[in-house]
Amino acid sequence: MNGAILIIEDETVLAKNMRTYLERQEYEVECAETAEDGIARLERFAPDAVVLDFNLPGMDGLQALERIRAQCPATPVIMVTGHGSVETAVEAMKAGALDFLTKPVPLAKLGMLLQRATSERRKDSALAYYRQRDGEGADLSTLRGESPGMLRLHALLRQLLRSEEQLRDGEAPAVLVRGETGTGKELVARALHFNGPRRDKPFVELNCAALPAQLLESELFGHERGAFTDARERKLGLVETAEGGTLFLDEIGDMEQPLQAKLLKLLEERTVRRLGSVREQRVDVRIVAATHRPLDQLVREGRFRADLYFRLRVVQLELPPLRERGDDVLLLARHFVAHHAARYGRAAPTFTPQAESALRGHAWPGNVRELRNLLEQAVLLARGSVIDAEDLGLRSEPAPPVERSGDSVPGALGSRTLPEMEREALVQALARAGWNVSRAARDLGISRDTLRYRIDKHGLGADMPPDFRETR
Repeated sequence: MNGAILIIEDETVLAKNMRTYLERQEYEVECAETAEDGIARLERFAPDAVVLDFNLPGMDGLQALERIRAQCPATPVIMVTGHGSVETAVEAMKAGALDFLTKPVPLAKLGMLLQRATSERRKDSALAYYRQRDGEGADLSTLRGESPGMLRLHALLRQLLRSEEQLRDGEAPAVLVRGETGTGKELVARALHFNGPRRDKPFVELNCAALPAQLLESELFGHERGAFTDARERKLGLVETAEGGTLFLDEIGDMEQPLQAKLLKLLEERTVRRLGSVREQRVDVRIVAATHRPLDQLVREGRFRADLYFRLRVVQLELPPLRERGDDVLLLARHFVAHHAARYGRAAPTFTPQAESALRGHAWPGNVRELRNLLEQAVLLARGSVIDAEDLGLRSEPAPPVERSGDSVPGALGSRTLPEMEREALVQALARAGWNVSRAARDLGISRDTLRYRIDKHGLGADMPPDFRETR
């Protein structure tokens, strides 16, 4: 079925012909001979479009059009008349008609107009649905936690949202969200957008680490036809797509420096220029950036622009790692168990004291994402109404081994700190594994995520060869 069409037409033969033609095109059609009857059918029939005669007995077409627009502002209306004139057409279009046809009505053209009108309406409905779906679950309450770090984050978010509601020039400040992988940085970005004054505009996200530099530039800023070899058509960039809304740039620390300069220009001048274009255009976009990398350290190493760093961190929000959030792990665990149990149509199991102890004691290198995925598995495999420690499949993670030299003597530790020894052990393990992170993690008896966390913690990324491998 292509859609529902309401025909308000007092000429019985014409109404019958239009109905027969549209039903062959797989539309559902109802006919009314007066404007009053047609308006009475609106709520019950809920048409996707209305075909409305200009000259009707009683209430005329223009009066009916005003009533339809007031009652169903999103429903397109096509006016039909036997006495067409430029003045009549202009009057109808000003009143809100989508288009204007004169009798005898060309049925093929009517069908083409209705196809366009109903497809646009479905597209708008789909867009509204997806925006509503994206907005659901973006409330501040989704950032669950009662630890001091999470309470501080909530307070900062509320203060920022209150300030933005009073912003007079509409140029919302850039926000930098920092936190380890899996802590929920995207949730913070969504909460900022869907609870602020830009909530009705687009929320567009892009992972800067997911694309090579050339593709990333085209995705962000768009391109003109012929700008490069494969640019066969003009393409709008995500910056333009996010007009009036929020552009969320995840993993901003992985952005190449030439592109960093273009992003800085966007932030400072609020203008964008597509690749291959000579014209700049103003844009109204709010930037929220996120990273798990230490940008201040990357700035000192010359791998991230200092001016961009300070421009992004007008407001800086920190997400604490799960291992520092105390009993938040149990609060989140119960939430995830209830959520996954509902998805699979099961009663939510409870945790034994031993399981709760295991959850508290785990280091959670993958943070909240690791917890969520682990508990989905636990719910799937649970054989009863409880989840025990062994059902979680958690194993203790030993500290990285420290190599001892043959001539070490008691008291030698006094000249070296524990972090220094851990860093040295990591470097030695990585070197032995040929800078293969997965192999080094196996040799150390820890997970790859834990090793990646400790590599970032000690700033070892800069020491790695350019072609180091994640897996073999």
